Amino acid sequence: MSFNTFGHMFRVTTFGESHGVALGCVVDGTPPRIPLAVEEIQRDLDRRRPGQSRFTTQRQEADQVKILSGVMTNDNGVQVTTGAPIALVIENTDQRSKDYSDIKDKFRPGHADYTYEAKYGIRDYRGGGRSSARETAARVAAGAIARKIVPDMKVRGALVQMGPHKIDRANWDWDEVARNPFFCPDRAKAAFFEEYLDDIRKKGSSIGAVVEVVAEGVPPGLGAPIYGKLDADLAAAMMSINAVKGVEIGAGFGAAELHGEDNADEMRMSNNGPVFLSNHAGGILGGISTGQAVVVRFAVKPTSSILTPRRTIDRSGAETDILTKGRHDPCVGIRAVPVGEAMMACVLADHLLRHRGQAG
Repeated sequence: MSFNTFGHMFRVTTFGESHGVALGCVVDGTPPRIPLAVEEIQRDLDRRRPGQSRFTTQRQEADQVKILSGVMTNDNGVQVTTGAPIALVIENTDQRSKDYSDIKDKFRPGHADYTYEAKYGIRDYRGGGRSSARETAARVAAGAIARKIVPDMKVRGALVQMGPHKIDRANWDWDEVARNPFFCPDRAKAAFFEEYLDDIRKKGSSIGAVVEVVAEGVPPGLGAPIYGKLDADLAAAMMSINAVKGVEIGAGFGAAELHGEDNADEMRMSNNGPVFLSNHAGGILGGISTGQAVVVRFAVKPTSSILTPRRTIDRSGAETDILTKGRHDPCVGIRAVPVGEAMMACVLADHLLRHRGQAG
């Protein structure tokens, strides 16, 4: 199985399976002499960690990360990067592979069971193996390192829609994101989501969501035409996240409803340089950052592992029914928020290093 690596100057290779001994990543391209403490990586992992509320999977993983290489303590007693590959590992401690023994020969609808079997002739039925959302823990760890490369860029994410219910953007409060289990910036809508998702969870079903990731402090000039566009790489990064089925930049699909005079972001000059009067472009024009906030949204499908019986086939081709037991997120979009932030940080770090290499 190839294609476990993304990025160019800042490259991340992830490894491991949902029910294996451990998972982790190797991060290559990190500049030397950057202070990096394991606590900084752990802080981001703790936000993605499962089992923190009744609204996420009850799998109890500490997600304790270990740094195996690429750092050392300098003369001032500070742990810094050396420029060598940084290897990170996270042990799995709460696997319950027996939960999947009853369905090991059945293809779960909505999962990658059939496609993995069709491509490789073998699949890891224990939680999906590499196709499991557990793999994203390694991405979040890598994203913590990426943030150290772009310290002047603030990358934040929020859940802005669950099912058909959208937040009221007039109530947007970034501080509220850390106060509720949904990473929701709208306090009133977060309270609504509690009852809404409780009902879905108790029925053994699931629901989709939309996550928005915003990067502020991005300088103009990141990205390159034609095949190295910043928005193209961001779209690919977000689409690579498990269960993501759609990505938009700025106004996105909403731009199709606008007239030209409404969509184009007008400009004026200030004492600090050009100023845009709106941001329908999401901070990117011609694949290159404008200096505005970079805004990306992605849609996450409902968790396919549900208690409702579904029609499927088994490995022999026989028609059958399936009911997926185990511990699953009723809305996987919740824990996708820190994952989206990590992918944004990784792409921005990569493009910053690429920009320095070409333009100095």
